[in-house]
Amino acid sequence: MRGGSLRQARWQPHVNAVRAPALMRDWLTTPGSLTARLIAHSRAFRVQRLRQAGALCLPDEAQAIGLPRPRHVWEREVLLRCDGRAVVYAHTVVPISSTATDWPLFSALGERSLGTTLFYDPLVKRGELEFARIRAGHPLMQRALAALGHEPAGLAGLAARRSHLYARRCVYRRHQGLLLVTEVFLPTVLDLVATATHRT
Repeated sequence: MRGGSLRQARWQPHVNAVRAPALMRDWLTTPGSLTARLIAHSRAFRVQRLRQAGALCLPDEAQAIGLPRPRHVWEREVLLRCDGRAVVYAHTVVPISSTATDWPLFSALGERSLGTTLFYDPLVKRGELEFARIRAGHPLMQRALAALGHEPAGLAGLAARRSHLYARRCVYRRHQGLLLVTEVFLPTVLDLVATATHRT
């Protein structure tokens, strides 16, 4: 596969198209709030904000948020941690044209969960989930690996040795504003299933 194509993911409307293992498919298709599920599978859940600022959106994000080509957006990057371990890298983009009325809490989230805000606001309309395998050349996999560079137990190395990571994304609408959330699932998320099963 050519390098240029590695920088874009092939987003699919059905999870079966990405051929994820059963346990990973279960996480990818989590109904409702992923944050709520992660909280239920850990003793301590934390959102670690990596970056929140203006940036150029990725080519495979532009069309999803109604842009004809990559343009500047508001961008937010976080790691979702369960009991100290990073399990999900999340990337959110909001078109610059969206106003504070559309997304009043976005700029002030800090290390609070965006998912909690989205799922408990009756004005937010959720689109359909899409699924992909994010390969090594894709910017989101590169950013996730960079964020994991100082993790204990070699998590970045574990993720890097895989040819891809599984991801899902969804567009949310509030008033006239659009917001795209992409969640890249790290190998450690599968440990949460085993831990939760052991506790029950």
